[in-house]
Amino acid sequence: MYNVYTMSESSVLTLRLDAKLKNKLDRLSKSMNRSRSFVAAQAIQEFVSVNEWQINEIKKGLAEADAGDFATDEEVQQVMKKWTRRAR
Repeated sequence: MYNVYTMSESSVLTLRLDAKLKNKLDRLSKSMNRSRSFVAAQAIQEFVSVNEWQINEIKKGLAEADAGDFATDEEVQQVMKKWTRRAR
């Protein structure tokens, strides 16, 4: 899931962390036998990936809405029946 970067593909990023968060990151990286930098890079990569996906999906939804592509009342009722049956 995560990319492996060589030195030529990576760049340095400096950031400030709350002391408590830095300590948690240190403990986590030690428990994983990974560097703090590796764990932070993984966390940032996952955060960017999830948020990028969400923003793209929102943009698609807005484009569909702008085009008037809405679910019919019947389609909404079918979905509601499906999920309320599962909840019972």
